[in-house]
Amino acid sequence: MIKTLAKNIKEFKGASIATPIFMILEVVMEMLIPLITAKIIDEGISGGKISSVWIYGGIMILCALISLLVGYMGGKYGAKASAGFAKNLRSAMYRNIQTYSFANIDKFSTAGLITRLTTDVTNVQNAYQMILRICVRAPISLITAMIMAFTINAKIAKIYLYAIVILAVVLAIIIKCVMKYFSQVFEKYDKLNESIQENVSAVRVVKAYVREDYEKDKFAKASENIRKMFTKAESIIALNGPVMQISAYSCMILVSWFGAKLIVGSKGIEMTTGDLTSMFMYCGNILMSLMMISMIFVMISMSMASARRICEVLNEQSTIHNPVEPVYEVPNGSVEFKNVSFKYNDTAQANIIDNVSFKVKSGETIGIIGATGSSKSSLVNLISRLYDASNGSVLVGGIDVKNYDMDSLRNQVSVVLQKNVLFSGTILDNLRWGNPDASEEECRKACQLACADEFIEKMPKKYETYIEQGGSNVSGGQKQRLCIARALLKKPKILILDDSTSAVDTATDAKIRNAFATEIPDTTKFIIAQRISSIQSADRIIVMNEGRIDAIGTHDELVKNNEIYSEVYTSQTKGSGDFDEGGNS
Repeated sequence: MIKTLAKNIKEFKGASIATPIFMILEVVMEMLIPLITAKIIDEGISGGKISSVWIYGGIMILCALISLLVGYMGGKYGAKASAGFAKNLRSAMYRNIQTYSFANIDKFSTAGLITRLTTDVTNVQNAYQMILRICVRAPISLITAMIMAFTINAKIAKIYLYAIVILAVVLAIIIKCVMKYFSQVFEKYDKLNESIQENVSAVRVVKAYVREDYEKDKFAKASENIRKMFTKAESIIALNGPVMQISAYSCMILVSWFGAKLIVGSKGIEMTTGDLTSMFMYCGNILMSLMMISMIFVMISMSMASARRICEVLNEQSTIHNPVEPVYEVPNGSVEFKNVSFKYNDTAQANIIDNVSFKVKSGETIGIIGATGSSKSSLVNLISRLYDASNGSVLVGGIDVKNYDMDSLRNQVSVVLQKNVLFSGTILDNLRWGNPDASEEECRKACQLACADEFIEKMPKKYETYIEQGGSNVSGGQKQRLCIARALLKKPKILILDDSTSAVDTATDAKIRNAFATEIPDTTKFIIAQRISSIQSADRIIVMNEGRIDAIGTHDELVKNNEIYSEVYTSQTKGSGDFDEGGNS
């Protein structure tokens, strides 16, 4: 885990090395001050030498100024290193997420990924800054102060040693109790983020069903769970303060008692007043160092859970890879499935697609129809390698898709997914997702093919009209047509429309299909639909049933020979049924 995280320090290694050096210099300056104080008391005040007060006083001021300067530099470089480390972690996670296949993405919830990119990274950033600064400063300060204290008087210094042992035991118990709560709290954060995400993204549904109070209660419960978990953890951590205070005051009382007896008993030979003053100052340094160390352990304990979650994202490897010697050119749009079976993960008991075989010539239009859950979308997702087949082979242009460079393959296979997504920006910005170099004229042409120009030209700013996040300011049908136009701009050899005209009226649907037939005849087209009218003019139609091909043929052939297809055709022409439920005449 540490190795995985350390890879992302990169260009901030210099700042990460400079910070501990400045912290060490700060500790050295601070440890000299008690010794100088003892000299001022013994030589200047007790000895009556005012010159010694001025000399040692000047040295003390110089040490304090140096300590202030190097402390500031340590803080500056520590902030730079930790903020840069956090930036690199977020970038590395985001880049790795972009390489994920759909199978990888299915392992993580959206809310979980957001928490890891925000809260978890912030926790690791804070912990890293503490490690660079306090984790270096506190132990060195503790060790140096102990050495100085033993140098002054070993008998009195043993008091600090006993205090350290007792505090270490108490601290270990506190950390052990706190760790389990911090490990669980970030799962609660995922639930909270998930609640927010669902509410915001589905706000129209929430308001339509008047479920605001339900969503408020759901959020309140998630927030309350986090509060309870943190309260339990913080209640245990709060014990650290009283234990430290008791230790500090106990040490001061014992040092005062035994130190005074030693000074009086030896008449200042074994220990002087200046030495006792130094011991008090070192007592403060030792206990403050212990307090810092306890804070470090608490922060590291909390960040360990975050670090593990970050490493899960960083170490997740895509299930789909480029071959060693990939093919970069897709010869044509022919598609062949050879005994293809597919399941979403290895632990699944049954295949989603089972032993499917068929051939499609380049330029053919293939309709795919079937009941909900018959694996229509899963089938076409294998063509562009959004998923890989579990068994069998999928060939595009006569070559197995696993032998292609993924970017080259996907640039030649345009997919308009079932869930249409637009991004915030102008209409042209969204269209150019399909082809960043497309001219405005090319965009207009694509929109004409998708019948999107009909509504774009009526808008005041036309192609410069701003699309809100998620396309919330355009209708479902308009969104579908823009997504189709975006896919056409790629000028693909294969075009897949996954139920992409469901929100479009039948007249516009017919116009789009006619435009495809006349304008892009060489492009292989797969059209998934619930309406038979959307695919009846296709060269062939595949009828899917529970992950298998029930029949393949033309519309006329299937009406005559396939029971499932003919029943749905009858229901849709005589009634209002679709593929999932027959209509009544």
